Amino acid sequence: MSLAIETINLTKRYGALVAVNRLNLRVEKGTIHGFLGPNGAGKTTTIKILVGLLRPDGGRAIVLGEEVRVDDPRARLKIGYMPELPRFPKHLRAWEILDIYGRMYGMPAQERKSRINRVLEIVGLKGRENNFVGEYSKGMQQRLGIAQALLSEPELIILDEPTLGLDPVGMVDVREIIREVARGGSTVFLSSHLLGEVEQICSHVSVIHRGVCLASGPLRDVIGKIAGSAILEIEVTEISSGILEAIKSLPFISNLQVEGNKMIIEVNADRDIRPDVSQAITKSGGIIISMNMRMRSLEEAFIQLIMKSR
Repeated sequence: MSLAIETINLTKRYGALVAVNRLNLRVEKGTIHGFLGPNGAGKTTTIKILVGLLRPDGGRAIVLGEEVRVDDPRARLKIGYMPELPRFPKHLRAWEILDIYGRMYGMPAQERKSRINRVLEIVGLKGRENNFVGEYSKGMQQRLGIAQALLSEPELIILDEPTLGLDPVGMVDVREIIREVARGGSTVFLSSHLLGEVEQICSHVSVIHRGVCLASGPLRDVIGKIAGSAILEIEVTEISSGILEAIKSLPFISNLQVEGNKMIIEVNADRDIRPDVSQAITKSGGIIISMNMRMRSLEEAFIQLIMKSR
């Protein structure tokens, strides 16, 4: 497994406050990896260490195979970074902002022009590059922030709250931009409070609280381990002890509750188990009226995990 990000016992303190507490994090290359946690969990501090803006007090941070160093601008050429609430001088035009970043990356004039045109097209700002930033809406400024993160064609893109403050249409647009970037082969590491957005776009997630990683891995694996894979609601004409025993004997059943003629079943499985349950009920003489399966959400797993860690 090739890693874009790895931290080993990473630690950062602010006086008596331990913001990042021996954090061990692994982000696979080629993934869209969500970095989750409540306010004050240590997400932004971790990100600032990863991009070389903060020096850790202990442990190691390895990005794209190299140890992160605060005084190594060369290594940052491989990383695109958009901070939370990016701010740009309002008196400059969008293309001027990107041209300044291109100069800082050391790009020749023709290469800057080509890349600026490309990233403006990716983020949907083509045709608005001559507008002053002060004329941009919040959503357009977020797009510009993503554009500057993409300008150097980085292997790793780190986005801190990329959809913060956007309306639903803006969220959909940014989500598609991130997917397009990932399809191009880059690894995307994004921090967000919007769990519904993360669930729709991320292949992997890590959850931290008080600077400690509580869970990490493929999205569905993390949800399944914390909250169970799915909830199956089955209504039958009559519930007998034989039906209950037959269902309880199935290996993927983790919990069973009865409400009248309805059974609410918690399931742990990586496949559709409805045929197995249906067969168990009918073999026990039951008649099924309805059967509905609902996958557990990231929000359910997140809340359950954070509550347990308090």
